[in-house]
Amino acid sequence: MKYSEETLKIWTSPLSKTEEERVENTVRMIKNAVASYYKLSGCTVEVFPQGSYANNTNVRNNSDVDICIMLTSTVFCEYVEGKTDKDYGYSSGSITYENYKSYIIEALKQKFGSGTVAVGNKCININANSYHVNADVVPVFQYRDFKIIKSLNPNNYIEGVKYFAKDGTTVINYPKDHIENGKRKNNETNYAYKKLVRIMKHIRNDMVDNNKIDGDKISSFLIECLVWNVPNNIIVGSGTWVETVQNVIAYLWNAIKNEEHKGWGEVSERLYLFHNSRKWTESEVKDFLLSMYNYLGY
Repeated sequence: MKYSEETLKIWTSPLSKTEEERVENTVRMIKNAVASYYKLSGCTVEVFPQGSYANNTNVRNNSDVDICIMLTSTVFCEYVEGKTDKDYGYSSGSITYENYKSYIIEALKQKFGSGTVAVGNKCININANSYHVNADVVPVFQYRDFKIIKSLNPNNYIEGVKYFAKDGTTVINYPKDHIENGKRKNNETNYAYKKLVRIMKHIRNDMVDNNKIDGDKISSFLIECLVWNVPNNIIVGSGTWVETVQNVIAYLWNAIKNEEHKGWGEVSERLYLFHNSRKWTESEVKDFLLSMYNYLGY
């Protein structure tokens, strides 16, 4: 095995206290930026962390924070087929997504400085300093999905987020469901699930650094979702982390080989893990798992 049991145990740990404080400072500053910007004064906005920080699966050398700035006073809806705004008592919103995003960008530049804020395809990046960490901020509208549960009740919907990337891509996801499901699985595995995710992310990062895998396709998010789909008994069934990692990789590889992965979802369980618009394919993930197995020297 390439890494000792002691190394794997160290990798199970969450952020250090100092890193945690810098992340909290970042979140607080972003909230203040939004709350104090005059063009957003008429908007109801919810600011919350998402991604690996919110899910407590970030690793020590990757303490960036993803922040969702969700508008809830104007929303996107997915209605039951044949139904419209009027059936739910809704009316057209007063702000476009493009305008909302531009206000968020202005608010962040005012707070952090224009030279610190850069607009990417999907998020707004805030560069780190000694006080706060690097942040990827995503302005979104609340997404109310009535169709998924066939609801005709305007107060009964599945909450997600929806936004448009700079390249025109529409993005819908469910960060709060992701957080809650991760907490539940972590409790069901006596807190082993998130420890295992951190270990697997460390290994993935090392493989990227050593040019063993494509870090864009084999993302940190993919790693977390793969571990999510491992049965709990396999996660807790071994006495050491060395054995656990070996068994988990073997389970995932065999499941994909035998096409038992078709129903696998993201941690939110609202979207399939494998579909045509993903960065990764089934064969690429299977090849990655074999590479990881060999990289670790099993």
